[in-house]
Amino acid sequence: MVKSFYKPDPVISRPQNTSMVRVSLIFVGVALFCFYFADISITTHDPWLEIDRMIAGVFAPDFLATSAIGDALLKTVSFAFIGVAMGAIAGFLLAQIFHFRVVRLLCSFVRSIHELFWALIFLQMLGLTPITGILAIGLPYAGICAKVYSETLDEAQTNALQAVPYGSSIISTFFYVRLPEVWIHIVNYTTYRFECGLRSSAVLGFIGLPTLGFYLETAFNEGNYSEASALLITFYILIATIRYWLRPKLIGFYLIFAPFLLGGGADIQVGNIARFLTVDIVPAPLRESSLLDASSWIDFFYWTASLINSQAFPGIIATVVLTQIALVVTGFLSLAFFPLISEKFLGKYGRMIGHLFLVVIRSTPEFILAYIFLQFWGPSMLPAIVALSLHNGAIIGHLMGRYSNEISLRPDHAKAIDLYGFEILPRLYGQFLAFLFYRWEVIMRETAILGILGIATLGFYVDSALADIRLDRALFFIVITASLNIGIDSLSRYIRNRLRLSRTVQHNSS
Repeated sequence: MVKSFYKPDPVISRPQNTSMVRVSLIFVGVALFCFYFADISITTHDPWLEIDRMIAGVFAPDFLATSAIGDALLKTVSFAFIGVAMGAIAGFLLAQIFHFRVVRLLCSFVRSIHELFWALIFLQMLGLTPITGILAIGLPYAGICAKVYSETLDEAQTNALQAVPYGSSIISTFFYVRLPEVWIHIVNYTTYRFECGLRSSAVLGFIGLPTLGFYLETAFNEGNYSEASALLITFYILIATIRYWLRPKLIGFYLIFAPFLLGGGADIQVGNIARFLTVDIVPAPLRESSLLDASSWIDFFYWTASLINSQAFPGIIATVVLTQIALVVTGFLSLAFFPLISEKFLGKYGRMIGHLFLVVIRSTPEFILAYIFLQFWGPSMLPAIVALSLHNGAIIGHLMGRYSNEISLRPDHAKAIDLYGFEILPRLYGQFLAFLFYRWEVIMRETAILGILGIATLGFYVDSALADIRLDRALFFIVITASLNIGIDSLSRYIRNRLRLSRTVQHNSS
C-alpha cells in the first residue's frame, strides 16, 4: 500500500467525533434495514459434508494433481505484469492532464467497470486471446492509477520549487523537482497495484483464460479439494514472496519475457471488432432503421423501460442491499482484526499468527472466496456477504494494525479492553472510516461482478444477456453498473470531505 506523506492531523475534535459516530450509526441502521430484504439462505442439502471434505483437502494439498500448475502461475504473473505495466504507464500520462474534466470523467468510467466485465466485453471482440486478458487489467488500472498518481503529485511538498531558477521549463521542473519528491510513493503504490493485478489475473481464469483461476474452478467443479488447496497455497506463496522476486533491476527482464509466456497468439479479426461496435452493441430497436425515424426511438424507449423494470431495477436493489450489508460487516471485522497484528495487544508469536491469517484472507480475491462459500451454502447473498466482508475487513484491519503501532501511549495507559476502547480506537476511528469509505466503491464493484456466480446482482443479468448473445442488453447493464459505482464514489468522497477524514494517524497531543 502506498505510504502516506501527510502531516499528522490534530486530535479529533468533539463535534467531529460526534459527526463520525452519527454517520456510523446511520450506516448500521441502513444495513439492518437492507438485511430485512436480503436473501440470506442455505440451499445446499448437506453443507457440513462439503465443509468436511474441503477441510480434509486443506490439510492434504496435492501439488502433483496437475502438471500445469507451474504454467498457470507463469501465465498469471505474465498477465499481471503486462496489464499493470500498461495501466501504470497510461495512468501516469493521464495524470498529467487529470485536471481536465473530460479526462477525469473518462478515468472514472473505465475504473468503475470491473476487470471481469471488461474481459467479457473484449472476449466478444477479440476472442479468448492473451490481449483480452491484458486489456481487461490494463484499462481499468489506467483509470485507477491516473487518479492516484494525480492526487500524489498534487499533494507533494513543493518547497523545492522555490529553488528552481527563473525561466526553467515545465518539463525539467517536473522531472527534476516534482517527480523525485513523490517517486517513492508512486513506486510503492504501483507495487501494491501489481499485487492487485495478480489477484485480477487469477480471477480471469474463470472466463477461460489459462491462469490460476481456470484450474481452480476445474478442481472445485470436480470436487478435488486437495488440488484446489495446492493451487491456493501456491498463490499465497507467490504473493507473500513478492518482495523477494519483484526487484527493480529485474522488472525490465520480466516485461521482455512475459509476452512470450502467454502463448496462444492474437488472431484478431477486424470484422468481429467492426460488427461488435456497429451492430452487436447497438440497441435492437435502432439496428434496422434510420436514427431519424421517430418510431425507432419510441421502440427504444419501451425497450429501455422494459429492461429497467424487469431486470435493471431488481439488479440495482440487490446490488445496493448486498453492498451496504457487506460494508458494515466489513467495518465490524476490521475493528476485530486489527489487534491481531498490533504491538499494543499481542506479542511476537501472536502477531505472526495474526499476520498469516490476514495475509491469506486479503490475498484471496473476493470472487474466489465467494465461489468457495457457494459450494457450502448455495447461491444466496450469504456467500457474497461473507466473502466481501472477510477480504475487505482483512485489508483494512491490516492497515489499521500497522498504524496502531505508531501511536504513542500515555504512561498510565490502561490494559486490554480499556486500551482498545478508550486509547487506541478513538484515535484510529477517523482513519478507520476513511479506509472504509475508500473501499465502498470497491465493494460495490465486486458485488456487481459476483452476479456471474448466480447471485442476483447486476452481474447476474449481464451474464444472462451474454449467454443469450444479447450484447446490447449486456452493455446496457454494464453501463448502469458503472453509473452506480460512479455515484457511490461521489457520495463516498462527499462524506469524507464533510467529516474531514484522512488516512493519517491521530497522535496524542499530550
